[in-house]
Amino acid sequence: MAGFRRRGEELEHALLTAAWAELLEVGFPKLTIENVAVRAGTSKPVIYRRWPTKAKLVIAALAHNLPLDESKIDTGSLRGDLVELVSHGIKRFRGVPGDTLPGLITETFREPEVFEELRSRLRTGEVVELIRPLLTRAVTRGELRTDACPDRVLRLPFDLLRAETLVYGVMIDDAAIAAIVDDIVLPLFRFHCNANPA
Repeated sequence: MAGFRRRGEELEHALLTAAWAELLEVGFPKLTIENVAVRAGTSKPVIYRRWPTKAKLVIAALAHNLPLDESKIDTGSLRGDLVELVSHGIKRFRGVPGDTLPGLITETFREPEVFEELRSRLRTGEVVELIRPLLTRAVTRGELRTDACPDRVLRLPFDLLRAETLVYGVMIDDAAIAAIVDDIVLPLFRFHCNANPA
C-alpha cells in the first residue's frame, strides 16, 4: 500500500515469513535475498541491515516459523513431558526442507561468524530454556530433588536427535524417541538432578 511503511516487529515478521515461504518453494540453494525482498515487498538493503548473510536470514526464519513451545506440554510426568517435547522437535525437524540443514552447514563453515552464532544457539539457546521448565515441574511433583542440571546434560536429547538424523541418517519414530528418553535421557537427568528414590 502506498505510503504504508512497516516497522519493528511487524516488518521483521513479514521478512521472516517471506524467507520461509521462499525456502519452502525453491529450497536453500536457490533462495536469494533479492527474491525474499520481492516476496516481502521491500528492498534488499532492508533485509541486509538485519541479516547480512543468507545463512543468518535462514537461521532466523527457521526459529521464527518453526517455534518449539514447552509451555503447552504438561503430561503430568517428566517422562511424558520429555517424550512430548522430543516428538514436537522431530515434527519441527521434518517441517524443514531437506536441503536446508546441509546447505546451512556448508554455508556456516564458510562464514566463521555465522558458524559461531549457530553453535552458540545450539549450546545455550532455546533447548536449555525448553527443558529446564520440565525439570522444575518435575521437582514440584516430587520426581526430582533439583532442576540444577548442567547445560550439557539438558542439551543431550536434541544433541542425540541431531546425531541420529544428520550423522547417521536414522528416521526417528515413536519407538526411537521412547528408547532415547527411557534408556539415556531420564537416567542421566535422575543422576544429575538427584532423583528421589522410587
